[in-house]
Parts: sequence; structure tokens; C-alpha cells
Amino acid sequence: MHRALRAVAGGVVGTLVLGFFLLVLDTQARGALSVAGVVARFLGVPGRPVLAVALFVALAVVGWPALFVAVEEYLPFGPDPAARGVVFAAVIGIVFVVVGRGAISGPILVLYVGFAMLAHLAYGFALGSVYGRLAR
Repeated sequence: MHRALRAVAGGVVGTLVLGFFLLVLDTQARGALSVAGVVARFLGVPGRPVLAVALFVALAVVGWPALFVAVEEYLPFGPDPAARGVVFAAVIGIVFVVVGRGAISGPILVLYVGFAMLAHLAYGFALGSVYGRLAR
């Protein structure tokens, strides 16, 4: 399978995993945190959560996997694509946590940072695993 198609397949699976973790975060925050609002701040479209979620899905399914294919060979912990995917997604997760934080503070901030980073690491693992698995 072509590298780009493998990456998009990994992006689809990774986005499902990422979405699950972010949904759990939204549920656990019990209304104190809007993940759609966080995503909107992350993408620079605050106040437009539907547009933000659509852009986020497109970015996570196509954009980040394309970038992953471009930089994969330069990432540490190779040749395992799953490990490289985790490193790749850790960078995205850190940016997401910092940019999307907004006015979140207190115990919700700890929950937000933990779940958001876990979600992104799981995204990277799924992206890299599927990408590598479809290469065989």
C-alpha cells in the first residue's frame, strides 16, 4: 500500500482513539471543560466549535499523518513506526495542551493535561502502528 494511504488509514484509527479519550475527558470534567472549546482555541477559531471539530478531524486524519510521513525517518526510537508516532504526537499534544488551555485552572487543569497528553500519545501509537502494519 502507498505510504500516503497507510498514513491516512493510521490517521483514521488514531482520530477514533483520540476522539474517545477526549470524549472521556469531556465527560469526566462534568461540564467544567468543553473539549470542543479547547479544540476551537487550539485551531484559532474560538466560539465556533462545530467548525473547529470539523477542522480538527480533517487535520488529524490527513494533515498530521502527511506530516508524520514527511518527518518519520528523522524521529527517534526507530525503526518502530509506533514508537516514532508516539514521539510525533507528543509534540502535537504539548502544543494542544498549551494553546488550548485557555482559562482552565485548578484540579480540572491536572485532569485536562493528563487526559489530553494520554489522548495524543494514544493517537500517535495508533497512527504509527497502523502505518507500520500496512507496510507488511
